[in-house]
Amino acid sequence: MNAIATSTHPDPVTRAMPTHLALYYGGAWHAPAGGFAATFNPATGQALAQAPQADAADVDAAVRAAQQGFRTWSQVPAARRGALLREIANRLRTHADELALLDSANCGNPFKRMQPDAHNAAAQIDYYAGLVHELKGETIPTADGGLNYSVREPLGVVARIVAYNHPLMFLAGKLAPVLAAGNSVIMKAPDQAPLSALRFAEIVDGVLPPGVLNIVTGGRECGEALVRHPLVKKVALIGSVPTGAAILRAAADKIMPVTLELGGKNPLVVCPDADPDGAVLGAINGMNFTWAGQSCGSTSRLFVHESLYDRILDGICSKLPDLHRCGLPTDPATTMGCLISQAQFDKVMGYIELARSEGARLAYGGGRPADPALAAGWFIEPTVFADVTPGMRIFREEVFGPVLSVIKWHDEDRLVADVNSVEYGLSASIYTRDLARAHRLARRIEAGYVWINTSSAHYTGANFGGYKKSGLGREEGLEELLAYTQVKNVHVAL
Repeated sequence: MNAIATSTHPDPVTRAMPTHLALYYGGAWHAPAGGFAATFNPATGQALAQAPQADAADVDAAVRAAQQGFRTWSQVPAARRGALLREIANRLRTHADELALLDSANCGNPFKRMQPDAHNAAAQIDYYAGLVHELKGETIPTADGGLNYSVREPLGVVARIVAYNHPLMFLAGKLAPVLAAGNSVIMKAPDQAPLSALRFAEIVDGVLPPGVLNIVTGGRECGEALVRHPLVKKVALIGSVPTGAAILRAAADKIMPVTLELGGKNPLVVCPDADPDGAVLGAINGMNFTWAGQSCGSTSRLFVHESLYDRILDGICSKLPDLHRCGLPTDPATTMGCLISQAQFDKVMGYIELARSEGARLAYGGGRPADPALAAGWFIEPTVFADVTPGMRIFREEVFGPVLSVIKWHDEDRLVADVNSVEYGLSASIYTRDLARAHRLARRIEAGYVWINTSSAHYTGANFGGYKKSGLGREEGLEELLAYTQVKNVHVAL
């Protein structure tokens, strides 16, 4: 066991830090055989703590503990599973602010906008706690007068690997359908921002039987060991397309199901009859500048009809200074955070220079903010490129940074072809007053989730997921719960 106590320093981030910097599995804390690595505050470049790094041996121990937990949990009545999940949701709400502060310091997103994350996760947990009685089978009529029926059973040990842009919300919310279905789970926290996961484990410790909920932290070795372990019966990822492809290759050897929520190069289409002011705000909100554009759902391609092009572009550039200004993430007044790492900063700046070289017109931003207080962090201003064309890489490739590409269109058929020309198909947004046009475009655009006259919001119970390389499977609805079960058919000859 490795329990490292934090000091009683008055700094609120230090007070929010987890007491245990160790791996959590089997209902206990364990020192990592894989050692430790620094985890940083991306706004300052300073190390926050030494986070545990699970290696293959650690993963094996965690999976075996989860297998023991599964044997217990799969026998717990559905109503009791739901009640215990609701207790986790209640504890999340009680500790929402400290978890938001910890995430803000560790992943660089603004504290004020991270505060709802624990509540959103709690709402997801409550939703799935309420669905435990929907794990139903069917009866099938038979010609011989026998009884033929099906039942849904849990899979076993499930591994979920989550992303760094909403560390706590993804980790806490995504465990819910797995546990509601009767599986045990190993949650792999994002290696760039693992601290809220460890604090969450402290908060909910003792609610569930040992081994039902397990939390590991670490890098590539940890993730690969989870995917390949023979006792892991399903893997779900929120992450990049290359990581998703690697998981699929490993899953093929095991004949194992996967759920993948991957990248996006999402369009927001402004039609000639759209409300211009609403479209401007929708484009800004949909781009998720708050998270420095680090969101798979960001509407990073803005298609504006030629009749509104200049008005929409000018509106965005005039409103951005008031709505999104970079600041220290832990400051409640901050409205836009920073990128997660030096590597991500360099990648995004590379795309900005590439866009310039390919002929896109820089309309706003494009560099570091001038505030000297932000000089040590990985900050990039909100950036808007105009006159982007389909041949440019910023049109086709996911930047995962605060870079919005604005494209002019005039013909609907050509528009749809350009929208669908990329390898992604996660989400889309359409702004129009014409109901027929709205439904027509929603049908023609290749995306798994479409907003009309709004952007970015998720709704409890609405299945979320993508087409093409944006992923496999659906989350946030009943389909996700059922995806963590397998169907058994039973026939009785009477």
